[in-house]
Amino acid sequence: MGGFFGAVSKRDVVMDVFFGVDYHSHLGTRRAGMIVLDHEDGYQRQIHSIENTPFRTKFEDDIVRFHGTSAIGCISDADPQPLLVRSHLGTFAITTIGAINNAEALVEEYFEDHDAQFMALSSGAVNSTELVAALINQKDDLVAGIQYAQSKIDGSLTLLIMTEDGDIIAARDFMGRLPVLVGADDDGHCVAFESFAYHKLGYHDEYELGPAEIVRLTPDAVEVLSPARDEMKMCAFMWVYYGYPNSNYEGMNVEVMRYRNGAIMARDEAARGACPEVDFVAGVPDSGIPHAIGYSTESKMPFGRPFIKYTPTWPRSFMPANQDLRNKIANMKQVPVPELIRDKKLLFVDDSIVRGTQLRETVNFLYDSGAAEVHMRSACPPIMYSCKYLSFSSSKSDMDLIARRVVDQLEGEEGVAHLSEYADARTERGQCLLKTICEDMGFDSLSYQSLQGMIEAIGIDPEKICTYCWDGRE
Repeated sequence: MGGFFGAVSKRDVVMDVFFGVDYHSHLGTRRAGMIVLDHEDGYQRQIHSIENTPFRTKFEDDIVRFHGTSAIGCISDADPQPLLVRSHLGTFAITTIGAINNAEALVEEYFEDHDAQFMALSSGAVNSTELVAALINQKDDLVAGIQYAQSKIDGSLTLLIMTEDGDIIAARDFMGRLPVLVGADDDGHCVAFESFAYHKLGYHDEYELGPAEIVRLTPDAVEVLSPARDEMKMCAFMWVYYGYPNSNYEGMNVEVMRYRNGAIMARDEAARGACPEVDFVAGVPDSGIPHAIGYSTESKMPFGRPFIKYTPTWPRSFMPANQDLRNKIANMKQVPVPELIRDKKLLFVDDSIVRGTQLRETVNFLYDSGAAEVHMRSACPPIMYSCKYLSFSSSKSDMDLIARRVVDQLEGEEGVAHLSEYADARTERGQCLLKTICEDMGFDSLSYQSLQGMIEAIGIDPEKICTYCWDGRE
């Protein structure tokens, strides 16, 4: 996916943006960049690969020479950015987060109307942020250009633009699929996905953009350039998995949601008589842990940590492109506590079960370490559709998803017409899904959080939550 951080102030903001971007490192693993503007010396920019080295290490040398009172930076799971663009709208820096499903069609349409060119990536594709800039530049001002780009894109678009005056323009996706929050201190303003990032830097909460809202940040003010829409579809995965525990979106704290979510799972399982008696409830590190704490507290079964994730030398299990290598690294990171595994009945809560490849390795590792039983719980419903709005998963096909593969195995193409039944454990098809995955993965039991339970845990208007990857609702 990705994340960004920007700041505009009466003082130098290089260190604020350096640390602010670094605090978004959990949102992406491929590239990162910063652009700083000094009104006398102009722009300074750097983009680095962070596939094998953390953001802070890559940029330590750059921040020594960077200086300026305006800056933006990003963690990108896609193309190199931020970009510096010169057009009839002036010179501006731009960074984008989202997904453009119709990128090739937009490029071809652009060529039909313009005698122009794009810089090509090694794959031959066009940098998504460059394409967004080209769409913006078709209009007479930045606000109209942003709105035009969002209207043309099939997917989502959230962005920051830093103008040649040093102002920062922030735009939230048309449907508000990602959060955009503004902080303030005595000298200026900042903007981020994660509110904790600017809290740690001494900023306080100032403003939260609504869907499609566009604002201009200066050191002295937050100016609304285009008002928010009422309709919103914020990604539920920001609470379930992606969001950092300290952050708040739409008034709901991430960690609090996860505790509630685990408790609701245990409550509903107990009502069905489906809670197994185990020695320990445990979370699959790290994002599964708070869901497991909630489950443990509600079920009155003790919480434990039967294995620890070793991260000093392998911080990202999903970083390598090769799946076999990802699995190997994930296995290397799982360090057992034999006294909490051997001859014990264990119930694990994971934030989600997407492809299932690493989870199979985890189960094998637990049984090899002497576990008597391994029960698995997912903190969200079975994922039936690949995300087309935020690219939160590397899955390119619905058949990469374990739930869809099992449906296809059980019923072929006919199963697609019954996905809602397969996602509901109360139905015969839902029970078949659970039984098949259990047999395939080696679990003693498996249960998913219900869609209703997850939405209850988030605690905001259900109509404002995107549930596409579970139910296919646009």
